[in-house]
Amino acid sequence: MRPVAVLASRVRYEEKRIFAALERRGVPYAHVDTRRFSAELGREAASAGPPYAVALNREISHSRGLYASMLLEARGVPVVNRSGVIAVCGDKLRTSLELERAGVPTPRTAVALTPEEGVEAAERLGFPVVVKPLTGSWGRLAAAVRDRDAAQTVLEHRAALPSPLQHIVYLQELVDKPGRDIRVIVAGDKVVGATYRYSDGWRTNAARGARSEPCPLTPELVEPAMLAARAVGGGVLGVDLIEGPEGPLVLEVNHNVEFRGFQDAHGEDADVADAIVSHVLEAA
Repeated sequence: MRPVAVLASRVRYEEKRIFAALERRGVPYAHVDTRRFSAELGREAASAGPPYAVALNREISHSRGLYASMLLEARGVPVVNRSGVIAVCGDKLRTSLELERAGVPTPRTAVALTPEEGVEAAERLGFPVVVKPLTGSWGRLAAAVRDRDAAQTVLEHRAALPSPLQHIVYLQELVDKPGRDIRVIVAGDKVVGATYRYSDGWRTNAARGARSEPCPLTPELVEPAMLAARAVGGGVLGVDLIEGPEGPLVLEVNHNVEFRGFQDAHGEDADVADAIVSHVLEAA
């Protein structure tokens, strides 16, 4: 049997759990550091056949992860997550458009193509709003603005950044939530579980110190989480939701889900790494 490739330039808590889950099952695997990964193009290279039975893409770099999936898919290797999923989830606008097409409930959202128009769009959306970068994770470069003056200040700073992508303004209404959000982890057609993530601030990212506690799975959570996962193309995903006044709203979908906080909250009642390995082997 060809080995399972696990793509990761940084071996974190999550990758160690995945390696252990593969070893418990006796599944041969190869840790592939994408910083040392290359692939030759052309018909002769393709004729050699797939080098791996399946690949699990855990690369933390969005660009390396995206292109690694593309290269392996071109060689006939099933990849979790596929390049198309990474491309959608790595771009908040593309994610929002797919969620909209699938009828997934989300906060009110607007996008402006210049920082100057972003101020007007924020006014029309209604303060307070959250200004987010199109790409990125862990809540970096996101800002809650509560009036026009604050929006102008934040967006003037964005206009001074060198990357043209930072000049595209992605806005969402700031939903009044009960000091927490909800992370639902999905592996294929299975919902692994959910956690509440509590924080004193408006951002509830685990990377920013949010506290995780078990969250009971209910149809009101499972249905939008699975709908969102299917909308972006499926795979191993973290779906973030907030509790709006009329029910859960999907904030975003993460293609390289971290699960240490989830695992600490659930203990041995849920094994995320084992669920991920199960899905990867099904994909093979």
